[in-house]
Amino acid sequence: MFYKNRVLVMVFIGFVFSSCGSRSGDHQAEAPREYPLLAVKPEDKSLSVKYTAVLQGRQDVEVRPEVSGLITKVCVDEGARVHKGQLLFVIDQVPYRAALQKAEAAVATAEANLATAKLVLEGKEELFKEKVISDFELRTAQNAYKSAEAVLLQARAEQRDAENNLSYTEVKSPVDGVAGMTSFRIGALVGPTMTQPLISVSDNFQMYAYFSLVEKQALEMISKYGSLEEAIKSFPPISLELKDGEVYSQKGRIDVISGMVDKTTGTVSLRASFPNVGGQLLSGGSANVILSYDFPASLVIPQGATYEIQNKVFTYKVVDGMTVSTPIEVFKINDGKEYIVQSGLAEGDTIVAEGAGLLKAGVKVTAMKKQSGNKEEEKK
Repeated sequence: MFYKNRVLVMVFIGFVFSSCGSRSGDHQAEAPREYPLLAVKPEDKSLSVKYTAVLQGRQDVEVRPEVSGLITKVCVDEGARVHKGQLLFVIDQVPYRAALQKAEAAVATAEANLATAKLVLEGKEELFKEKVISDFELRTAQNAYKSAEAVLLQARAEQRDAENNLSYTEVKSPVDGVAGMTSFRIGALVGPTMTQPLISVSDNFQMYAYFSLVEKQALEMISKYGSLEEAIKSFPPISLELKDGEVYSQKGRIDVISGMVDKTTGTVSLRASFPNVGGQLLSGGSANVILSYDFPASLVIPQGATYEIQNKVFTYKVVDGMTVSTPIEVFKINDGKEYIVQSGLAEGDTIVAEGAGLLKAGVKVTAMKKQSGNKEEEKK
C-alpha cells in the first residue's frame, strides 16, 4: 500500500514539473516587445554653452593728483574720448612756480660758491708747492671744494624736484581711452593722499571678458589641443551675448588661460578679447561668453536611449534581436536632448531609442511599427 502511494506521488510531481516546463517554454516563446529602434549614423553637430563673464577695458586707469592744491582748470568733458598726454586738470601753479624759482636761485648760489672754492683750492695748491702753507691748509681747501660740489648737487636735485612738482600741477591722461565721471570742479582742494581719484580713463578700444571653467572642462580643452599654448591658438572664435539678449556683432578670441586652479572655487580663469571700435561694450559690465563646439561626422543619440549607473552612461544595443547593455562615453556638454557619443558605439549599430531606463539586458525587441493616420483616426 505504501509503495503504491509513493508511486502515485512521484507521478503527480512529474506531472507538475512537466506542466511548469511547458509554461516556461511558452514564456521563452513570447513575442518580441516593440520599441523605437535607431540605427546610429554619423551627422554634423554643433553645441554651444554660455558662461557668465565680466567685461573690462584693456586699461582702466584711476587718475590721481601727485601734488596738493586747488583745482584752477577742468579741461576734460565727462565721457569724452581722450588721448595719452592730454591735459585733464590744472592745480594751482603759483606756489610751485615760486618753489622752482627758489630752487633755481639755490643752484645759482651753489654754482658760484663752487667756483669760488675752486679758485681758493687752486691758489692753495700753488702756495703748498712753494711751501708757503701747511698740508693742513691745503686739505682744508680741498674739503671746502668737495663740500661746495655736494651743495651744488643737492641744489640741482631740489631744482629737479621743484620742476617735477610744477609739471604735476598739470594732470594729464596716462592712456588713450574714454574719460569717466568726476565730482571735482574748479576750487576743489585735492592731494596725493585722497582716496577718490580725480577721474578714471578707460582704454576700451579693446575689451576683455573674464570668465571661468571648472577644472575638468579646462583640462579637457587643453587635452583636446595638446597644450595650453595650442589651446589658446587653436580654439575657434567665440561669441558674446549682451545683457539685452543681443549677440555682439564682433567675434572674440581666448587669449589667456590661467595656469592655476582657484583653490576656493575649483575653477580656471580665462580671458577673451573683443574689439570695441564702436564703444558698444562698457567696461565694468557683464555678459555671457558663448563657447561653440563643432563635431563633424559624430554619432548622436537621444538621451532617452541612455541610463546611468554610478556616473557611467549605458545604452542598449540590439544584437540578433536581443538587448545588450553597452557602456558608452559621451561628451559632457549637451543640449539636454541628445548626447554626442565619443566611444562605445559604431556606425550602423542599432539601439533602443527610448525607454532605456525601463529595459534590461536579454529582452527580445523589435522595431515599433508606425501606424497610419487612418488607423489612428479610427482608434480615436
